[in-house]
Amino acid sequence: MDNTTLIGLPSNRNLTSTDLAVAGYLARYAGTTRKTYEHTLRVLWRWCKGNGLDLLTDVKRHHLEIFLRYLEEDRHNKPASIAHHASVVKGFYRFAAIDDYIVKSPAEHLRTPRLYMDESSTLGLERMELGALIQTAKASHPTDGALIVLMGMLGLRVSEACAVRVEDYRHEERGHRVLKLVGKGGKPATVPLPVQVIRALDAAAGERVSGPLLLRKSNGQPMNRKAAAGVVARLCRKAGIDKHITPHGLRHSFVTACLDAGAPLRDVQIAARHSDPRITARYDRGRHNLDRHANHTVAAFLAGAA
Repeated sequence: MDNTTLIGLPSNRNLTSTDLAVAGYLARYAGTTRKTYEHTLRVLWRWCKGNGLDLLTDVKRHHLEIFLRYLEEDRHNKPASIAHHASVVKGFYRFAAIDDYIVKSPAEHLRTPRLYMDESSTLGLERMELGALIQTAKASHPTDGALIVLMGMLGLRVSEACAVRVEDYRHEERGHRVLKLVGKGGKPATVPLPVQVIRALDAAAGERVSGPLLLRKSNGQPMNRKAAAGVVARLCRKAGIDKHITPHGLRHSFVTACLDAGAPLRDVQIAARHSDPRITARYDRGRHNLDRHANHTVAAFLAGAA
């Protein structure tokens, strides 16, 4: 393993088992995920090389524990970053064992830092703030309106919103107008469209029947993540919103709005396409409301019987 691209391994040198194990692991992933996983393995490889260890054959559990301490004390990585690196390392050695490059994963019992989520950072905009932002966006430009609606009213990730094409939302299914997209991890999704959303998307499409839905006002090129972040920041200032809101913050706002509106947790999980309901539950502003505590429900249920 060296500084060559691991997926496109060079054919002009003899490949080691380490090269093949790393390439085989990274080949499972694509895009940003592959890049971040490759970065982790490069950090581990350099650390192993500096300590005279072969990444594949010499590493034991105690070496990996020392590596995590190195990340904390020498690289000054935060607990979330260390946990991410640990997860990648565990995955790499697990598949190295599956593929018979090693007998047993040295990361099987590797300690993972305990993380505590700052729940306040996941709540996004309040109802009136989100409404003001949507109105400001629609009044600004059709593309602005469609971008904010896709993220704030449908909960799309910024990359998903930028990838929407005009033909993607022209489908009908079971009496509903729907948007068909490919989401995180390559998972296809069908998203029903409320009337307000359809109007915003139609305004952005104009007379076009195909091609990218969101075109930048400045040059007519398709919207990208960087441009979308600029649009969100500009519209937040214009709407008088002082909070620092990123495009992903609008997805947070969507999930929180669903829960505040009383939608069942399971329905919100499906709408947000979260793999775990615990992720969705982080956004529930009312979960610490003692008026909603289950004790009251049980007391009412047992009234007259106990």
